[in-house]
Amino acid sequence: MTVEPAATRLRHQVPLAVWLVLVWMLLWGSWSWANLLSGLLVALAVLVLLPLPHVVGGVRVRPGPLLAFSGHFVRDLFVSGAEVAWQALRPLGVHQTAIVQVQLRVDSDLLLTMVAEATSLVPGSLVLDLDRERRVMTLHLLPIRDHADVERKRANVLVVEERLVRAFGSADDVAALERARTEVAAR
Repeated sequence: MTVEPAATRLRHQVPLAVWLVLVWMLLWGSWSWANLLSGLLVALAVLVLLPLPHVVGGVRVRPGPLLAFSGHFVRDLFVSGAEVAWQALRPLGVHQTAIVQVQLRVDSDLLLTMVAEATSLVPGSLVLDLDRERRVMTLHLLPIRDHADVERKRANVLVVEERLVRAFGSADDVAALERARTEVAAR
C-alpha cells in the first residue's frame, strides 16, 4: 500500500470539502456563520470518517473531444428519446427487445463508470451489469428491429467508449484504445 503525500491528499480533499459545505448551506436554505461552521465540521467529519478512494491516474479533460462527445450525446438523447416515445405511444407497442453483452476496451474504473452512465442515460438502453474484471457490460436494448440493429447499437456503445476515452482518458487509456482497435483491425 502506497502512502499518498499530504499535499496531494489536500489537493483532492479541499474541493470536496468546499462542495460538502456548499451542499450543507443549500440544505439549510440560509447563510449564517453558524451554518458555515457547522457545515465545515460536517465536511471534515465526512472526509475523516468516510474517506473516498482516490481515482487512479486522475482525469484529463480535453475540450475538443469533450465538445464532440457532448454534441453526440445530446443528439443521441433526442433521437433515442423520440424513438422510445414513438414505440411507447404507437398502437402496436414495442415488438422486440434484446439483452446483449459488449466487450469494453478500457481498464479504468472511472472510464468504465462513465461509459455505463452515458449508455444508461440514453433512452432505450439500460445497463444491467458491468463486470469489472472482464470489462463486459450487459445491456437491455429497445426497440430492436433486427440482428443488424442489435449490432449497430452494440457498436454505438464502443463509439461512446471511444469518445469518452478521448475526452477524459489518460495517455495510457488512449494508447490502450488504439492497441485494441489495431488488434480488431488485424483480425
